[in-house]
Amino acid sequence: MNSSMPGLSTALLTDMYELTMLQAALADGTANRQVAFEVFARKLPNERRYGVVAGTARVLEAIENFRFTPEQLGTLSFLNARTLEFLRDFRFSGQVDGYREGELYFPNSPILTVRGTFAECVILETVILSIMNADSAVAAAAARMVTAAAGRPILEMGSRRTNEYAAVTAARAAYLGGFMGTSNLEAAHRYGIPVSGTSAHAWTLLHIAEDGQPDELGAFRSQVEAFGTGTTLLVDTYDISQGVANAVAAAGPELGAVRIDSGDLGVMTHLVRQQLDALGAYNTKIVVSSDLDEFTIGALRSDPVDSFGVGTSVVTGSGAPTPGMVYKLVEVNGYPVAKRSRNKTMTGGAKKGLRSYRTTGTAIEEIVIPLNDAIPDLGTAEVKELTIPLIREGKILPNLPTLEESRAHLAAQLVTLPWEGLALSRNEPAISTRFIGFSQALA
Repeated sequence: MNSSMPGLSTALLTDMYELTMLQAALADGTANRQVAFEVFARKLPNERRYGVVAGTARVLEAIENFRFTPEQLGTLSFLNARTLEFLRDFRFSGQVDGYREGELYFPNSPILTVRGTFAECVILETVILSIMNADSAVAAAAARMVTAAAGRPILEMGSRRTNEYAAVTAARAAYLGGFMGTSNLEAAHRYGIPVSGTSAHAWTLLHIAEDGQPDELGAFRSQVEAFGTGTTLLVDTYDISQGVANAVAAAGPELGAVRIDSGDLGVMTHLVRQQLDALGAYNTKIVVSSDLDEFTIGALRSDPVDSFGVGTSVVTGSGAPTPGMVYKLVEVNGYPVAKRSRNKTMTGGAKKGLRSYRTTGTAIEEIVIPLNDAIPDLGTAEVKELTIPLIREGKILPNLPTLEESRAHLAAQLVTLPWEGLALSRNEPAISTRFIGFSQALA
């Protein structure tokens, strides 16, 4: 099931304890207390320099579709009649504010704030976190790869490395992160993402001569006949050098591209470029794939690669499958509350995020203040408010950023980071986070 499919109930995309807490709250009279829950990450995974907010639009749709059907209620035998009656008519009626999709975040940034009664806010925890943790992991990995590619396009092609529904949403998150498109047709259909793809090794292997010998040239000629000389031919099924020769023989010097999916890519791309040029195919591009991540992409920066195809690493977050976002109660009836466990400290109270910038446009720091406070005067630094309203009285606000707008916003925000903030190596966050106006100190 995909939580962003309009009209499809998301109510059971949750953990049992959300509903047992609801039942207890209805029993002891705390269900109607006005509260604020906050989504944030205490740290960045793998000592990365920044995080990317992704999945916000899908979260809003999931909240809107969080409605129990009679069939779903029939499976909740552990609940009493009062709780089932509450869920039968449930509609979220509260407020949601947060960072726009495509925004950068840092440790303790107030990424999303959900306000309303305890009963209606607590049961949204699991679906919100499952979407934002998964999508933000993919988007951050994609953004790092785009930086490593230094302007060369990257195609997402990881559908076969995750489950069928996660493949669709991962493609969306990768596109948000700056990838040029996807191989996944459902993602292209649902989100309007550019789609691309030509052939696999099976196509070349399919073609054999009457004597049973490989007929790579015949495979290439058939593909060119079907899709034109602008197609991409996969040249590493057998011998790459012969594959390149067959590709140009089949399509001529105007062949669109060749793809290499194995071997020492750095060495092979130089040899293939020399061979293409010698055959007069000066404009034929070289596409590489084969278990790429941001580090291997970065290592190919000086090699004659025109574009990349990335699968496993991007859809799994490239070593960080979750950014560790949490959904914590921070305010009850106007009073700040906070968990004080060791290594899991937090600051109570509903919040909003700001970011300060130098006159050059370079980000200085993340600033967190109480949600209803005015923006403080920070002298010469320019301050931008990051928190925007997303839902009011249970209704998604109109004119929120589109996927294309969020994608462009992320690209623009990455440019604002200090130069070391785009490094792929482990280190401190690109900018620090400072809390202003809270009585509780952040440990």
